[in-house]
Amino acid sequence: MKYILAIDQGTTSSRAILFNKQMKIEATSQEEFPQYFPNSGWVEHNSNDLFETVLNSCKNVLKEVNANIEDIVSIGITNQRETTVVWDKHTGEAIYNAIVWQDRRTADECNEFKKSGYEKMIIEKTGLLFDPYFSGMKLRWILENVEGAKQKAVDGDLLFGTVDSFLIWKLTNGEKHLTDATNAARTMLYNIKTNKWDEDICKLLDIPMNILPEVKDCADDFGLVSEDFFGKEIPINGVAGDQQSAAVGQACFEPGMVKSTYGTGCFALLNIGEKMVTSKNKLLTTIAYRIDGKTSYALEGSIFIAGAVIQWLRDGLKIINEAKEAQELAKDADMNQQLYLVPAFTGLGAPYWDTKCRGAIYGLTRGSGPKEFSKAALESVAYQTRDLLDAMNDDLSSFDEPLTNKTILRVDGGMAASDYTMQFLSNILDATIDRPEILETTALGVAWLAGMKTGFYPNQEEFSKNWILERRFDSSMDNTTREKLYDGWKDSVRRTLS
Repeated sequence: MKYILAIDQGTTSSRAILFNKQMKIEATSQEEFPQYFPNSGWVEHNSNDLFETVLNSCKNVLKEVNANIEDIVSIGITNQRETTVVWDKHTGEAIYNAIVWQDRRTADECNEFKKSGYEKMIIEKTGLLFDPYFSGMKLRWILENVEGAKQKAVDGDLLFGTVDSFLIWKLTNGEKHLTDATNAARTMLYNIKTNKWDEDICKLLDIPMNILPEVKDCADDFGLVSEDFFGKEIPINGVAGDQQSAAVGQACFEPGMVKSTYGTGCFALLNIGEKMVTSKNKLLTTIAYRIDGKTSYALEGSIFIAGAVIQWLRDGLKIINEAKEAQELAKDADMNQQLYLVPAFTGLGAPYWDTKCRGAIYGLTRGSGPKEFSKAALESVAYQTRDLLDAMNDDLSSFDEPLTNKTILRVDGGMAASDYTMQFLSNILDATIDRPEILETTALGVAWLAGMKTGFYPNQEEFSKNWILERRFDSSMDNTTREKLYDGWKDSVRRTLS
């Protein structure tokens, strides 16, 4: 048998997944790595941990099916976005730990730039906000704070990349310094209108442009993995940031199609086609994918806490032992109680972008207990998703037909397995929720990109036709109830923000 090997390098672990000719999963291998928190709000990874766990996972997944490296047609790489690595081009060693997308160390400096009026330029050129979330400020911090780094960068001795770029460089033994358009779009340094690194932004942040990687399509030639690692060279033909790869894996190729990934947080992407739209509601405009030189854009909304709220029920409140128990408790909750949990444990993401507010729960009575808490926790994810889709509707209303209550939302990620949560999501959105047969859509997306480029998998149209539905959820709630519940959520958010 022949396979596509998908590398999924995430925030807490690295995984390797083998997809067969029918795009079914044959085997998975996963390895976790340590997280480092040197100061409050700082989050780091050892870049060698990222690379070593990727290598180990790849070797182990081949053993799972007793496959030889000759059986691998191509490799696709998807990765945690925004996480920043700077390394010495001569030794391959990072000059500082990888600064993770969650890191907030540059918040004060970002605020100073915003006060000076620079955010408008950032939004217009990159579609992003002037925020520590993105790679540009992390890169600036490394160059400013690691001794000798700025001069080495100027002299051409350092390279910068998001995790995909670092992995490609390492796997090709330093032959290729590349990234793809979706990862470049998350750096805050890339002009998504011109599809080029932006000189004005790099000058503003004092970043030498010679350290930036070459930007390629998502399905492209990213070089050959050195035979030093597996005994044979293997082409890398697909690269995309994790959320964009999930959108590809969900076959969201038509404008108006939406996917929402429910992991630790939640990321919703709405395909808006070839026209870049600047959000009025603090959503991000980003590149959804670039295939055959053609760029498709997306509006993206980020929810900080989705699956993490279930972890809180388990590890914080200790009212469940495993995630699936939350659904069973919620089903038995007192329907006469309506609790609202606003899970702003690290602030609220889109469309609020308030990182200083903190979580709250409303509607408590003497009868409130684990069942009601579980119900409120699961429902909070649906309410936050509606916040995002309403904001997306508003952004689209000025130039195109808005999304209607007939919207189909394609879901994936761990929480998508909860029937209770998906049914309530359908109810509160008044939308159809489609759950695919393969929930590993992030890996599937980049596997298809690599396989399509090599001719192993069908083209975009055929891939879309072969997308397989596992279950569909349709709304069963009347509009009066729906709006009353959502009004209660909005009131709870208003109180939390103030």
